[in-house]
Amino acid sequence: MGLILKKKVFVLFLILIFAALIGVIKGSVNIPFYELLQKDNQPIFYLRFFRVLMAIIAGCGLAVSGIALQAILRNSLAEPYLLGTSSGAGLGAVVAIVIGISGIYLPMSAFIGAILSVILVYNLARQNNKISEQSLILSGVIVSVGLSAVIVFLISITGNESLHSIAWWLWGSFQVYDIKLITLVLLIVLFGVSVIYVFSQDLNAISIGEEEAAHLGIDVENVKRILIVVTSLITASIVCICGIIGFVGLMIPHMMRLVVGPNHRALIPVTCLAAAIFMVICDILSRVVFPPVEIPIGVITAILGAPIFIILMKRKQRVGN
Repeated sequence: MGLILKKKVFVLFLILIFAALIGVIKGSVNIPFYELLQKDNQPIFYLRFFRVLMAIIAGCGLAVSGIALQAILRNSLAEPYLLGTSSGAGLGAVVAIVIGISGIYLPMSAFIGAILSVILVYNLARQNNKISEQSLILSGVIVSVGLSAVIVFLISITGNESLHSIAWWLWGSFQVYDIKLITLVLLIVLFGVSVIYVFSQDLNAISIGEEEAAHLGIDVENVKRILIVVTSLITASIVCICGIIGFVGLMIPHMMRLVVGPNHRALIPVTCLAAAIFMVICDILSRVVFPPVEIPIGVITAILGAPIFIILMKRKQRVGN
């Protein structure tokens, strides 16, 4: 890691610490940090701390998954929900509520739904034991639309009042206060991000072209399979407890490529930090814009992310011309 890159990582790390501190202090009611540490306010401190931690985990996992998918599919618009994980998780949660499952089993049902949707997309896209990029994208879109239709259908015909909260949950929320769930997702994301980083050099080669990567001795199809499984696990684990949080896995990798370039060894750690900062800021905004009403995280990321991504896309088009 070069000196300049180390400085950028250090600066981003300091910004993340500052943002996390603000995230703990700010809320519908602002409480100074020293007061939060007092015994009476410790429950509030833990609740806000877990929110900030979940924001960091979700940001890192979604952004790095986006990097991996953009490289192996060689498509700059690829993002973590491309493989139908969001719709699969949503359907799993809806089915669980319909049949009376609740509590910790609800995220488990969402996780199972996400994984099953990925398996379906993968098998639809597989041709002669190879994964076609276009087929994978098309299969993901078709499965997502189909599963979304089933979700709407179930909500429409079912009188269960709990289903009315599903729409809000699907837009994203960091109200996750179960330390066991957070720990499990943290371990999955840490493992997944580490695996993707190990494949950094392979991603560099594949992003240039599959033939070039094969000439360098890289088993392209095997790398694809491994990374599809890893990104699916990361995304499914995040979606099952946080819901759908868009633009992070699409926008942040693009922005960081402008900062550090396309080398994945540099891009992955910088993107992790930048995505974590972005998600913590979004969580703060979700709580302070219209207190005591909380805005779903997915709404905040869409409002901030869409204009930024349009600007980046237009800039790239001008450079290309």
